[in-house]
Amino acid sequence: MHCCLNNGCRCEIPTLANSLKAILPPTVRVTAEEEIAGEMGEQKGGKEMDGTMEEPTEEEDEEEKKAQAAAEEAAARERTAQRQVMAIEEMVQTERNYLKHLQLCTVTVHNNLQKLQHPPPNLNNMFQHIDEVMDVSSRLLNLLDQAKIQLSNPKYLETLCDSFLSLSQDIEMAYKEYLANYNNITALENSYKQKETLWIEMVKIIKSSAPDVNASTLSFFLVMPVQRIARYPLLLQTIQKHTDPEHPAYSILEHTAHTAVQINCRINEYKRFREVADKYKKIENLTIKDKINRLSGHSIAKKTARLSQYIKHETGMVPKLKDEEFDALAGFFFVLERGVSELHSNMEAYLHHLQRFLSCRPEEADLDLEGEKAALFSKEITVALRQWIYPAYETRLKTLVFKPLSSLRELMAGPRNLICKRQDKLLDYELIEEKSNLSFEEQAIANTYKTMNILLLTELPQFNGKALQLLWATLEAFSCLQRDLAADMEQLVTSFTHQLPHSYLEDGEFWKWAECSVQEGWRRMESLCQSAQDELNASIVQALSPRSERRLKTLLAKHSSDKIYQLAGPVVGTRDLDLTLNKGELVAVVSEMDTRGDRRRWLVDAGGPRGYVHASKLTRYHQVTVDPPPSPHLNVTPTGPGPRRHSYTPGAQPLLTTTTTPCFQVYAGYDFTARSSHELSLRAGEPVKVVEPHDKRGNKEWSLVEARGQRGYVPSNYLTVLPSIISSPSFPYC
Repeated sequence: MHCCLNNGCRCEIPTLANSLKAILPPTVRVTAEEEIAGEMGEQKGGKEMDGTMEEPTEEEDEEEKKAQAAAEEAAARERTAQRQVMAIEEMVQTERNYLKHLQLCTVTVHNNLQKLQHPPPNLNNMFQHIDEVMDVSSRLLNLLDQAKIQLSNPKYLETLCDSFLSLSQDIEMAYKEYLANYNNITALENSYKQKETLWIEMVKIIKSSAPDVNASTLSFFLVMPVQRIARYPLLLQTIQKHTDPEHPAYSILEHTAHTAVQINCRINEYKRFREVADKYKKIENLTIKDKINRLSGHSIAKKTARLSQYIKHETGMVPKLKDEEFDALAGFFFVLERGVSELHSNMEAYLHHLQRFLSCRPEEADLDLEGEKAALFSKEITVALRQWIYPAYETRLKTLVFKPLSSLRELMAGPRNLICKRQDKLLDYELIEEKSNLSFEEQAIANTYKTMNILLLTELPQFNGKALQLLWATLEAFSCLQRDLAADMEQLVTSFTHQLPHSYLEDGEFWKWAECSVQEGWRRMESLCQSAQDELNASIVQALSPRSERRLKTLLAKHSSDKIYQLAGPVVGTRDLDLTLNKGELVAVVSEMDTRGDRRRWLVDAGGPRGYVHASKLTRYHQVTVDPPPSPHLNVTPTGPGPRRHSYTPGAQPLLTTTTTPCFQVYAGYDFTARSSHELSLRAGEPVKVVEPHDKRGNKEWSLVEARGQRGYVPSNYLTVLPSIISSPSFPYC
C-alpha cells in the first residue's frame, strides 16, 4: 500500500476500499476504512509538512506504457482469437445446416412430390447433379468430425484447410456441373408455374414437407449450392482476417482462400462456355417460312459480309487464318462421324434383313429332302434358330451395338454444329481483328469467337477420345456377339451330326460326298429356278370364253382399246371399294390413281361394277389370233422348223380392211441400253409407241419412240411388230 502511494497511484485507493467492503463484515469494515483514511491522512500531512514530493522517473513511465501496451495487445489478441473461433464455427455450422436442407429437399420433398396423383413431368431433371454436391459436402464434414479436435484448438484450423484442399477438385467438378445446369432447373420450375393447379399442389407439398423452413418453392432449396460455392471464399477470407499472421496455419489458410477464389473463377468460366455451347450446338428444324421470318437487315448484312470474306479467302485475295491444331481435331472428328454414321446405317440394314429372315418359316413348308430323319433335323434346327438363338442374338445386338451407335450419332450433332458456327464466327472475327478500337458489339463478336475456339480446343480432344473408345467398344461387342452366335449354332448342329450317316466317313470320302451333294443340290436349284422363270414368263393371254367376249365388247363400247387390261393374277378386295376378280378377267382402266393420289391403286370398270385394283396385278390385254392377216410391217424370215422371227420396217403402214379389225403393237425385240441423253433404254418385250420412224436427218436406221412416258431414239432393227388388241380401223397402232 505504501509502495503504491509512493509511486503516485492514487487510483488504487478506492479499489482497495471496495475490496475491503466486499470481504470484511460491516462492523469491521467501518473500522478498517477509518484506519486507512487516517493513515493516508498522516502520510499526506507529513509530505505536505516536509514540502517535498517525489516525481516519477522516465524509466518508470516507459515501463508503465509498455505494460499498458502489452495488456492492450493481449486483450486484442484474445478478441481476435475469439472472432477467429466464431468465424470457423460459422463456416462449419452453416455447412451442416446447408447439407441438412439439401437432404430435406432431395429426400422428403422429392418423394412427396412423386406421390402426387399426377406428378410433375421431368421432376428428376430438377435434381440433376445435386447428389454429387451433397456427397462432397458430407465428405468435408466427415473429415472434420474424424479429427476430433475442438474449435478452440489451433490445429483445428489446419485440419479445416487440409480437408478443403483435399476435396477442392471434387468440389469444383460437382458444383460446376450443377451451376451449368441451373438455368434448366429454373426454366423447368417456370413451366410448372404455368400450370396453376399443379403449382398449387406443389406449394402445399413443399410447405407441409418442410414446416420449419419458410419455403414455398423448390428453388428455395436448389439455389443453395449456387450461394454456397460463392460463400466459401468469403468465409475463408473472414477467418484469415481474424488469424494472426504468426499463426502456424496462416500460410495454408491463405492458400485455401486463394484456391476457393480460383474455383469460383473456373466455375464461372465453365458456365460461360456451356452457355455458348448450348446456344450454338442446338439443332433447329426450321421451315423455309420460319427462316424467311427470321431475316432482318442486320442478319442479311452479317451473312453478306461473311460471304464476301469467304469469297476473298477462296480467291486468294485475303489470307485465311489457319489453326493447325484445330484443323487436325476437326478433321479427325469428321472422319469419326462419317465412320459412325456408315456403321449405324449398315447395322440398321443388318437388323432389317435379320427381321425378314426371322419372318420366314421354312419348317412349315414341305421341303423336298431325302429321308425323314434329315427333314426332322432340318425342322428342329430351323425352329431353334428362329425361336431362340436368333431372337436372343437380335436383342443383344440392339442393346450392345445399335443403341450405343444411335446415341453416339445423336451426340455428334452438337459438336458438328458448334464447329460450323465457329467457322462463321471466324469470318466475323477476321473483319474486326485489325481494328484498334472495338465497339461493344464488335467486342462481343470477338469474345464469342475466342470462347468457342477455346471450348473446342479444350473439349473436342476429350470428345474424340471418348467417341473413339465407344466405337471400338461397340465393334468389340459386335465381334463377341458373332462369336457367341457361331458357338451356339455349332453346339446346336453338333447335337444332330453324330446321328447322320456321313458323320462316320473318313475325311477323303466325306469331302467327295459333300462335293456330290453340293453339285446335286445346285442342279436341283437350277432346275427349280428355270421352272419358276418359265412360270413367271408364261403369257396370261388365252382364248376368250363367250362371257369374256361379251364383256370385251361392252368395255370397248365405253372405253378405248388402250384402256383394256387383263388380270395377271387373282385379286381379293381387302379395303373399301376394292374388287375381287379372277385371273384373266378383262377390265377397263378409268383412272390410274385413287382419290388420294395413290398410283398403286387403279380405278377399273369390270363391265358393271367399278372399284380399285392394285396396278401390279394388271397387264395390257393382247388378243390371241390363230392366223393373223399379213401386214407390210412383218418381214417373215424363214428359219426352218423353228419359231418365226419378225422385224419392224420403218415407214410401212398396215393394210386395213373393213372385214377384220386387227391391231398391231410395236415391241422391243432386244434389250437396248441408252448411251446418251437422246437415246432411250428398252427391255426385250417392252411395248413402245413409234413417234417418228427416222431421226431428224431422215435416217431410217433410228426411230423416235415413246415408252414409260419418256421419248428417245432406238435402233429400228431392235423393234418388232406383234398382233395386239382389237381396235377400230381408225386406230391401227396401240
